[in-house]
Amino acid sequence: MDEQALSVRDAIISRRSIKSFNGQPVEQSEIDDILEDAIWAPNHGNRNPWRFVLAAEDNYEQFLDVLREFGVPKWKELSDETLEKQMSKFTSASAAMFVIVPEDARQKQRLEDFAAASTMIQNIQLLAWDKGIGTCWKTPGFLDDPKFREALGVQPGERIISMLQFGHFDELPKTKPRTPVEDIVTYWQAEPTE
Repeated sequence: MDEQALSVRDAIISRRSIKSFNGQPVEQSEIDDILEDAIWAPNHGNRNPWRFVLAAEDNYEQFLDVLREFGVPKWKELSDETLEKQMSKFTSASAAMFVIVPEDARQKQRLEDFAAASTMIQNIQLLAWDKGIGTCWKTPGFLDDPKFREALGVQPGERIISMLQFGHFDELPKTKPRTPVEDIVTYWQAEPTE
């Protein structure tokens, strides 16, 4: 796809979560370019409540060892064939980025920061889609594992809210229907006055 070939509407409606990547590499510079634009997401008080840990290119190849350790239970007991199959959810992608937010003790700020980071993640997904790069937003249980957090350098008072995979793909997943707007909107009306 040409850069910025899609309208905002087209990007939103056509974007799909890609779970089957083809292994073709995504360059770190492409992800850096996406992040440069994605961080313009709305955020309360302009706190920019996010930071990222990105593994791409050769670093991603080395990071696969970390993903194997935490993402494949009892991997040492598996046959090579089974391990390869279990790892394919990581090895077919060509980069992974972890989105980290502050865990503010104040509920209002914590929720605002989570919401802002979520809009920024969607920006990443839409910008990547516009460049022909697939993404998948995942929240595996190991994100909260203390040893995994340590491996990523996550500090006390921070939380990993997303593992975002990047990669190229051959097949476009089928569209999944959305709940019709008329089923989810209640139109408020003032009570009639007597």
